[in-house]
Amino acid sequence: MPEIGIGFHTDAFNSSHKSFEQALAWAQEHDVHYIEPGTIDGACWIQGLGYFPHVSFLEDPVLLRTKMEGYGVEFSQIDAAYPLSGLDGPSIGVPYVQRAIAWAAQAGCPRVATTDGLFRPEGLTDREALDQMKRSYTEIIRVAEAHRVVVTIETHGYFTTRPEYLAEMLDFCGETPWLRLNLDTGNTFIAGNDPVAFAERFIDRIAHVHIKDVSASLAEAARGGATGIAISHVAAGDGVNADNIRAILRRLSAHGFDGVLNIECEGQGGPMLASSVEWLRREIAEAGFTERVPSFARVPAAV
Repeated sequence: MPEIGIGFHTDAFNSSHKSFEQALAWAQEHDVHYIEPGTIDGACWIQGLGYFPHVSFLEDPVLLRTKMEGYGVEFSQIDAAYPLSGLDGPSIGVPYVQRAIAWAAQAGCPRVATTDGLFRPEGLTDREALDQMKRSYTEIIRVAEAHRVVVTIETHGYFTTRPEYLAEMLDFCGETPWLRLNLDTGNTFIAGNDPVAFAERFIDRIAHVHIKDVSASLAEAARGGATGIAISHVAAGDGVNADNIRAILRRLSAHGFDGVLNIECEGQGGPMLASSVEWLRREIAEAGFTERVPSFARVPAAV
């Protein structure tokens, strides 16, 4: 059976104002071994005071990796998803992502997430924005290849939730192993796509997955009129996207997917996230997966 990891995005603790280390402690308590934080290129008072569950590039990546291993946790990826489709994509987004790649390599993190903007960019036609993003990703992947870090494109915005545009984006740099897809089950759904068909089309390119359910009220209000959900306010398994997630898990299992499934939901300080982890563990077993635990986090067998 294929092995996969289960993790979560630290956005789950935004509203409860927890620190990154508190997120690590939560992961340890609930036997979760993968984590995906947002990243700050600089200092931020709210993060420094311990009220923000993401990481800064000013932190030493090797020391942070060592601390995380003490909690039995490692990065599945870091989130550097500054929109690359707008006019400031080359001037702000590209150096930010490149810095994230170099930092990730030192932190032992295998992937860096990127994306486009939620809306059609002002001042650019679709073709102009795509051509600009191609130049940006060419520069990004040059750095990713040097550091041996995979860059994922997350389905989150105007271009990435349109399959024909996403297909072009994934081919921006030719046959490279360093540019892959981060499939978001909730964003594909809220954009009006069939998430299962979407996953089938790109299944060979998926390197990382965001497990995100959608509440009935949000689906009724926004489906087909939005491209991304900032954070889901329903536990995985409790929304209208649950059956699609189940079907995607079965297809990923049949395809031999061996990456990480990261839950994205409002944690409510932990309870909603805990419910999501419990549900996902049942579903991966039903889909034919076994859960992977990093070697450093395994408890030695009793002699």
